[in-house]
Amino acid sequence: MSESLTPIEIDCLSVKQKLDAKEPFKFIDCREFDEYERVKIEGAELVPMSELAELVGELEPFKNSPLIIHCHHGGRSLRVARWLRNQGFVHAQSMAGGIDKWAQEIDMSLPRY
Repeated sequence: MSESLTPIEIDCLSVKQKLDAKEPFKFIDCREFDEYERVKIEGAELVPMSELAELVGELEPFKNSPLIIHCHHGGRSLRVARWLRNQGFVHAQSMAGGIDKWAQEIDMSLPRY
């Protein structure tokens, strides 16, 4: 089995740099709807972890593209990234620290919860 050369985790600053540079990647928020309604990172699309198995087909066009997943603190997104890799999404990555770390390091205007 060949392992992806893409690291399983990516830090918030690297994600911010990719967004600023308009690099092409799919940015996924795997939190639940109520969390997403409370606070979100612009550009991230909600695909709740609880619905991922049903919605994975919608991600099929991005199978060979960079996918960056975030959650609240990084635990769920790491599980989602690993699951997606097992489904063949070899470039899936988890944003370490999640939106909480983003609110501390990148956009201090975002509310923390």
